[in-house]
Amino acid sequence: MNEIIVLIGAPGAGKGTQARLLQERLGIPQISTGDMFREMKQSDTPLAQKVRKIMADGQLVPDDLTYEIVKNRTSREDCKGTYILDGYPRTIAQAEQLENLAKEQGKQIKVFLIDVDPEVLEKRMTGRRTCKVCGEIFNIHYKPPAKCDRSECDLETNLIQREDDNPESVKKRLITFEENTKPLIDYYERTNRLIRIDGNRDVEYIYADLKHFIAAND
Repeated sequence: MNEIIVLIGAPGAGKGTQARLLQERLGIPQISTGDMFREMKQSDTPLAQKVRKIMADGQLVPDDLTYEIVKNRTSREDCKGTYILDGYPRTIAQAEQLENLAKEQGKQIKVFLIDVDPEVLEKRMTGRRTCKVCGEIFNIHYKPPAKCDRSECDLETNLIQREDDNPESVKKRLITFEENTKPLIDYYERTNRLIRIDGNRDVEYIYADLKHFIAAND
């Protein structure tokens, strides 16, 4: 395999979960923009210093600089073969820059949209609860918190809900995703590289589909 796998999905679609499974089971590195920006905060390179100043000023990191960060990170040894991009590209400009990177690296781009019905996404996010002791995630609709694997976790007192998982915030996040990401989805559909995955199903069924399509034509 020698590909760049792009995962697209609304908040709550489970793309982070699938990226982790692909990394754990198939050994495909998950390259997250969030991780890259956190690394910038700890690094002392000229690039990191530039990024830190922009973020300290409360500004968005421009596309060209984000591309430079992605290019720098994916030039490392663990990305010589296939890797997963989590959180990039987010715009048409970034998608076009990724085309150049793929050519430079001699890779093909495969794009997967984990497609989930809005009402399912709302139930997933508003029902999400986290054990503040061990970090285990439950859902009052799909995975009721009966007990935790760690005996010291008292779920009656330790379960918390993220502040932005309330119904009003969730609706706003989903609308924002739809508005910002539709042009990107249209872009990959026009170039016949978008593969839609039914994300309404169990995690293992979604993973099986991703694994099948990733292996196709290898």
